[in-house]
Amino acid sequence: MFKPLSLFIGLRYTRAKRRNHFISFISMSSMLGIALGVMVLITVLSVMNGFDAQIKDRVFSMAPQITISTETGQLPDWQSLDKQLSHYPDVVATSPYIAGQGMLVSFGQVHPTMVFGVIPDREIHISQIQQIMSEGSMKALTPGSFGIVLGQGLAANLSAIVGDKVTLITPIGATTPMGFIPRYKRFTVVGIFNPGSGFGYDTTMAYINLQDAQTLYQTGTHVNGLRLKLTDLYLAPTIANQLSKILSPNSIIVNWTQQYGQFFQAIALEKTMMFLILILIIAVAAFNLVSSLVMLINDKQADIAILRTLGATPRRVMSIFIIQGTIVGSIGTIFGLIGGIFLSLHVTEIVQFLQDYFNLQLLSSSVYYVNYLPSKMEASDIIEVCALAFLMSLLATIYPAWRAAKIQPVEALRYE
Repeated sequence: MFKPLSLFIGLRYTRAKRRNHFISFISMSSMLGIALGVMVLITVLSVMNGFDAQIKDRVFSMAPQITISTETGQLPDWQSLDKQLSHYPDVVATSPYIAGQGMLVSFGQVHPTMVFGVIPDREIHISQIQQIMSEGSMKALTPGSFGIVLGQGLAANLSAIVGDKVTLITPIGATTPMGFIPRYKRFTVVGIFNPGSGFGYDTTMAYINLQDAQTLYQTGTHVNGLRLKLTDLYLAPTIANQLSKILSPNSIIVNWTQQYGQFFQAIALEKTMMFLILILIIAVAAFNLVSSLVMLINDKQADIAILRTLGATPRRVMSIFIIQGTIVGSIGTIFGLIGGIFLSLHVTEIVQFLQDYFNLQLLSSSVYYVNYLPSKMEASDIIEVCALAFLMSLLATIYPAWRAAKIQPVEALRYE
């Protein structure tokens, strides 16, 4: 089978056993270094993607994408606004709400909470509350029944289960000669939802029916605002800006980026910094590749001189060592790719096994928002890492190959 001369000699040098074993060791270490760098980088980026996806899933399972309210906190004619928004092309669903503070009392336990009055059939289209119900259902919040849905952490703090009675005390009340008497109402727990810990949703939030909230907080037919769900949550800043131009001047429009944007920017910055730091592993391996090629060229000066006397051009000599270095880099990149994909697919199970075997809790949901190590591979990250590793390996061969091309046959063969 025909092979170009440069490729034939480059492959021959790669396979051949060298007289200087130290050169072989440096070449092997550079190959392993590239493989290790690629493997670690793919794994770390996959873990960062996993954390990002888990946090976004937890945030957007509860947080509204856009919220419309007013300066007074009252939205009197919300039905007309709701009808207007229903014709907006990028708005998928809307849901009115009433938000109020309260104190829940059950079995001698007292816990502050944020109470949201909602229409269940509309709220389940805005958030994922129905999907994360561990007990009961949001649809059990019927008007006049005074049912309540609690977060799992809040229910645990109150020692309450589905069917129990809890007392909701509000800061709204009446002033009497005996002092201020807050309004309170007995509610029946009809559901418990589990959004996961880390953002406080499970320990601070409770849902009741919108009409029950209007009665309890004395808002009449008014609501505090509307929540919107969009076709694409990343359009939220653009849609919010457009709505601010067509709605009344006293409207307050808040999108999720104003609440959580800096948090997700910090995650993206952390991922970028991890990428830049870990790419240094591949850079060190590339420097090792330079060293191994330089020593190999010094060892092969006589061979290079003979090739030159037989008519090989400097460009041909240069291409021989570029091919050899590229082969080393490519093999290291391929092994790193295989190892990185394997680790990314099994890192969750590996970390869980280590936690169980050594009886350790490496990850706590109170700190990392999840109690396991998530992983999510993205093709763009894999292509970027492998392309960068291959490019660095290729660049590392240029200087040694240039030195090989500059060798003069007469000087090289003088002492042979």
